[in-house]
Amino acid sequence: MNLEIISATGILFKGEVSRVTLPGALGSFTVLQDHASLLSALQAGVIEYETGGEVQTVSVDGGFVDVNNNRVAVCIK
Repeated sequence: MNLEIISATGILFKGEVSRVTLPGALGSFTVLQDHASLLSALQAGVIEYETGGEVQTVSVDGGFVDVNNNRVAVCIK
């Protein structure tokens, strides 16, 4: 699935991932391949994603995520 993390300063990550865990407003949740479509607010926390067998993290102060057709678009503060 394709993940794109965008901030006010530019694109922080764009590429294929096997999973992404996000700090949702109602708690942390993980998105896997073929996840149902959703739109969620994000709270302060850590986005964790796995790409190429390695786990990467990005700290965020909040934002939004849109999941649709194996594309995860994250806009962070």
